[in-house]
Amino acid sequence: MITRPATWCRVFVLLALAIGLTVSVGPVHAIGAEPSGVSSGSAATSTEAPAKPLAEKPEAAKALITVSKNTPVTADDLANIQAAIQQAVARALPATVGIQIRGTFGSGVVVTEDGYILTAGHVAAVPGRTATIIFPDGKRASAKTLGMNYGIDSGMLKITDEGKWPHAEMGRSADLKLGQWCVTLGHPGGMQKDRPPVVRAGRILYTRDDAIATDCTLVGGDSGGPLLDTSGRVIGIHSRISDDVIDNYHVPIDTFRDTWDRLAKSEAWGGPLQNGPLLGLNGQNDPLGCRVTSVFRDLPADRAGLKADDIITHFAGQPVKGLEGLQVLLAKAKPGDEVALSVRRGEDKLELKARLASRE
Repeated sequence: MITRPATWCRVFVLLALAIGLTVSVGPVHAIGAEPSGVSSGSAATSTEAPAKPLAEKPEAAKALITVSKNTPVTADDLANIQAAIQQAVARALPATVGIQIRGTFGSGVVVTEDGYILTAGHVAAVPGRTATIIFPDGKRASAKTLGMNYGIDSGMLKITDEGKWPHAEMGRSADLKLGQWCVTLGHPGGMQKDRPPVVRAGRILYTRDDAIATDCTLVGGDSGGPLLDTSGRVIGIHSRISDDVIDNYHVPIDTFRDTWDRLAKSEAWGGPLQNGPLLGLNGQNDPLGCRVTSVFRDLPADRAGLKADDIITHFAGQPVKGLEGLQVLLAKAKPGDEVALSVRRGEDKLELKARLASRE
């Protein structure tokens, strides 16, 4: 029988964050007025698989902070956990990216200097697609989707622009322990102006060869972002978000290492291609439904007349319960379907129709 860590830990996490979890990062620039714009890439993605990244050794010059007690008792114990969380964020945040593919958005993490990115399989969706990668400082780069294992929801991209890229170290998911502290980074609700990747902390609930469960809070938009140990090493990738936002699942990092060559060679296996319906907007939760934060040019939402700050209250006649609710309803539709959208625009109520496109 699996035993969950005591619920008091969430209170301690919030307390630790409240007493000073801050990380200095560069300013995050506004997302461009045309979200579908992609910077020009120069290097073609090679089909030859690169060497598998190994777990790196900690820096010799500066010892990493380790959590002395998973169950804090004193203020010093909390301060130790806080310092370890800050350390993890400082090491991995520069490599945590937003991934924009046509009218969809997810998160990811760069794990090699030459720009290999790990994400969720459902974010990358299909091999060979063009993507825009957005770093926390606002810098953009072009990328191509590579392989994905739909069976466990792992995916990979490669930056095609020239350069050396900030990257995070890959850890070992096989070494994780029940109750161990962990950190998540990602872009809940999609990337937002002047907001860096959002930090949340929690603990490991259980691990399997094909999944890690944590009580870190996740919502739509976080998919593909990194799960970190307190040394800032990537131990998993956000995958399945449950109905309970503090009970979520991540793809273990060891599975990426084990299938690295296949992913890098743009192989797709484990299920059908993920070319489902596409609406073409970013959004966030709102008490009335899903608030639109941006609309992708020339995609169904744009052609239907949706605008930023509209609130979608119903999709195909069904009430929309936040961004996640809209995603659930969209997944039940098919490319080519014409769906009715009930929308609040200020004080006005609108009835719009959108013909869904394909993600492929």
